[in-house]
Amino acid sequence: MSKPKAPSRQASNEARSVARMLRVSPRKLNLVAQSIRGLHVQKALNELAFSPKRIAADVHKALRSAIANAENNHGLDIDQLVVSQAYVGKNLVLKRMHARAKGRGNRIVKRTSHITVTVAER
Repeated sequence: MSKPKAPSRQASNEARSVARMLRVSPRKLNLVAQSIRGLHVQKALNELAFSPKRIAADVHKALRSAIANAENNHGLDIDQLVVSQAYVGKNLVLKRMHARAKGRGNRIVKRTSHITVTVAER
């Protein structure tokens, strides 16, 4: 006897994609997430394609994955999709040492984060 499968936490007209362990701080990634939140998917893809931010390519990939999930797994119409949610979370922090004068060292933290992109049919 095993436990029954937990019900899905997303609505039937939604699909999502998660990109994990991105080598960028959550604060910088949130700037890119804010730029696509609430936009139509084609407009959001254009926004990310022409963004000067380095991490925009990874967010573009996550958004394309969410669109593909919506089309293939949920049977949603691509032309009606909107980025309903795009939120960022903290992940692992790599701690490194930077050599300083007189034998001392300073800690450098290299942050990682993940982004969840949810698209919904309107």
